[in-house]
Amino acid sequence: MSSAAAMSNSPGFSPPSPRVWITGLGSQYPPHILGTNLLDALVERFYDVKDSGLKKLLQINQASGIETRSMVNAFHSESDFAMQLEPPTIADIDDEFRKVGVDLAVGACKKALEEWGGDWKDVTHTIAVTCTNEGHPGYDLLVNQRLGLQPSVDRMLLHGVGCAGGLAILRAAAQIADGAASRRRPVRVLAYACEVCSLSVRYELEEAYRTDARDINIAPALFSDAAAAFVLCNEYGRAVRDKEPLFEVMEQGYNTIPGTVGELGFYVKPNGYQSVLTKKVPAFTTAAIRPLFDQLLPMIRERANNPALDIQDFDWALHPGGAAILNRATELLGLTDDELWASWEIYKTRGNSSSPTVLIVLDRMRERKKGRGKERDYVTAASFGPGLSIEMAMLRVCRVKRVAENGAEENSEEDAEEDAEKNAEKNAEKNAEKNAEKNAEKNAEDDTKRETEKDAQSLALSNTGMLSEKETARRGRKRTRSSSHETKGTTEEDRPPQKKRGEIRSQTRS
Repeated sequence: MSSAAAMSNSPGFSPPSPRVWITGLGSQYPPHILGTNLLDALVERFYDVKDSGLKKLLQINQASGIETRSMVNAFHSESDFAMQLEPPTIADIDDEFRKVGVDLAVGACKKALEEWGGDWKDVTHTIAVTCTNEGHPGYDLLVNQRLGLQPSVDRMLLHGVGCAGGLAILRAAAQIADGAASRRRPVRVLAYACEVCSLSVRYELEEAYRTDARDINIAPALFSDAAAAFVLCNEYGRAVRDKEPLFEVMEQGYNTIPGTVGELGFYVKPNGYQSVLTKKVPAFTTAAIRPLFDQLLPMIRERANNPALDIQDFDWALHPGGAAILNRATELLGLTDDELWASWEIYKTRGNSSSPTVLIVLDRMRERKKGRGKERDYVTAASFGPGLSIEMAMLRVCRVKRVAENGAEENSEEDAEEDAEKNAEKNAEKNAEKNAEKNAEKNAEDDTKRETEKDAQSLALSNTGMLSEKETARRGRKRTRSSSHETKGTTEEDRPPQKKRGEIRSQTRS
């Protein structure tokens, strides 16, 4: 038995945990950013605003705290999707998603791949998620083909996880990377989430029109469109040329909350998708955050070799499912606006885009602006889905992209220090090379000088008769060789004229 095998079978042995990193991250919003008056305009165009259900929905829309939402359509002219008198069918919605949804996903994937910096043909797996499309083959095949990925890429498409999808694909990607690392196989996963919630807005307004104000569904006042993507690599999948990773995935967890299966849902109907979102969701989901955090905390303390690590040492990328969720989480966890700034910013400016939203929050978090509060070394990301379920990931921050007040990216103090150290090392190497060259030249000159002095001393001793016979003979041989060398180096003009054979013979006879 090998020593490694013996060690692995010994009591108390714990093999090192495989390491996986997020090496690229990108998000993509559609071009139309619309204000809260959009819903008012749509209701006024197709329905009686005095209806009790719609009136209640518009009141919730104005009080949601969302200032603008991202949409694939402007909902302005009759040529825009869903602006005809008859609402679109589920088939129409499917066709539209395979155009605009695929465009969004491709945009997010390109950003993540470009930041990763590797060869796109080296991607080994893709993991995608959506709840706003049911077609087969899945939209992920269309995205992969648009990106020009290899046909042999291992594809996976998750379904049924709703807003928790962004962290569900992160969990799946990390588990695949961990498993491959145990066999020393490289893994480079491209994972992406895409939702186009606005395609069902007409169906949702129809439902609100037929619903009593007390049972109104608030989904039309919350949801928006977006996509997000990331590249995840294990230690064998990272190349020397790869950039420094963004995050290291330290721990992940998942829980289903008992007795809550009917509180949150998303179902296919003939004219769109029906959202189910009860008033109890904020209370159930936020109450599940701390228990899962406490369950994962001992493991990340061990991996980080920091037994004092606690909740105040984490930034939070919390899925902004609604203002009630963010407010309640802040209260229950004892957080501050500084720790949830990215979640609040995305919620207010883009709304809830379902599965990609938590990844977009994570993407936004790394764009630190000066004066944006304390920077922490760890991040806890959490999102919620049907079930009810909760997904959680604990990440270590590896690289932060800092942004100036004008939005331009700038180097951090740490980056400047790192650059200064690199420059100092380069200068030290150059100085060492120069000094080595100078020393070599000086040593050569000293050797020549010593040899010359020795020869001069020897010659002086020889002239005075004090040089040994052996040394005198050596010097004589040296002078002979020198004279011979000088003779061989003379030209024809320098040599004495040679006599011909006949002249020599005649001289001999005489």
